Amino acid sequence: MKILVANIGSTSLKWRLFDFANSAECVLHKGAFERVTDYSKAIEDCLAELKKANAIQSETELSAVGFKTVIARNVTGCVRLDRRVLDAMADFNGLAPAHNPPYLTGIQLFAERMPRVPLVGLFETAFHQFAPEAAQRYAVPEAWLDIGVRRWGFHGASHKFIAERSAELLGRADVVERAQQLYVHGPGNGIMGPPLRVISCHLGGSSSVTGILNGVSIGTSMGMSPQSGLPQNNRVGDLDAEAVPYAMKTLGLSVEEAQKQLTKQSGLLGLSGISNDARDIVNAAAEGNARAKLALDVFVASARHWMGSYFLELNGADAIVFTAGMGEKDPAMRAAICANLENLGIVLDAEKNNSTRGKEAAIHSADSRVKIFVIPTNEELVVAREVKRFLAARNN
Repeated sequence: MKILVANIGSTSLKWRLFDFANSAECVLHKGAFERVTDYSKAIEDCLAELKKANAIQSETELSAVGFKTVIARNVTGCVRLDRRVLDAMADFNGLAPAHNPPYLTGIQLFAERMPRVPLVGLFETAFHQFAPEAAQRYAVPEAWLDIGVRRWGFHGASHKFIAERSAELLGRADVVERAQQLYVHGPGNGIMGPPLRVISCHLGGSSSVTGILNGVSIGTSMGMSPQSGLPQNNRVGDLDAEAVPYAMKTLGLSVEEAQKQLTKQSGLLGLSGISNDARDIVNAAAEGNARAKLALDVFVASARHWMGSYFLELNGADAIVFTAGMGEKDPAMRAAICANLENLGIVLDAEKNNSTRGKEAAIHSADSRVKIFVIPTNEELVVAREVKRFLAARNN
């Protein structure tokens, strides 16, 4: 079974081709095109690359094309991308303006190019759909809920990979099995050992923290849109709802200008005044730039806030996991987030932490009650696995 996973950006197309023959999980080919202006041509060129590499002879060899879709109105999970789902994505274009429109364009072009190949989306919201209702609701009128105003959560594929991989590292095959079957059978029972409590910290240009119990999300820092939770690269993160109309009236901003400032000029960029790239901000802070240091301090405080929230909700933690760009590659950021938590049983090994960049490793000290891991995420693999399970469930 060959499954092509297509990651569509506003000006990019990235792909990985997975082969699941004989229960293996083999990447046959991967590639990317940047600065894409013609997606139809990019898709054609992608298929040509696959054929040139002898990964496929024809697109008819593909069992499906999988997409890491972001959000749709009242639709989540791993689903066939039919007209109903595409219309639901379009309804929420305003919540994910950098993601939904290019995905809709790309999906339509893939459908036209290979009409007999199933197109399947694993929504970023899917991993959080089984969280307790109290963790998904805002205190708004019921009519607001009816139009989709709720905590959807994001980075689901990444957090699901962390749920499964951390369970493997902790020797919990029972949790791994239930986590792998989550979207097909629901969270279910069947956990043989004590509860497994993991806090997953996906820290990058876009960041979120998720509490995971027995492989299932119990809540996450992002809410209705990717503009919430921790400060993002250039998106605001959490903000008092009354701040928006106040700023609009006081500064004379239109709705469009307010949205632009909150989604393109805020976050780490707005705080630092330098860049939306954490690496630039780290360098500036090291040179004594006060605003850059403040941006990092605000980010760390927010990450600790959410980590503490799930530590309390889970009644402790068996493991804390750092993943994504900053989580995997920034030892100083990890050290700041874990600083002075010895009374909670969270103790980094400074040497292990400082020597770990972009590779899987345990970075806790010998006397730390809580394990601390760096685990590079693999969202494309999660999408491919879930598309495979979706196809298998449909054919049974």
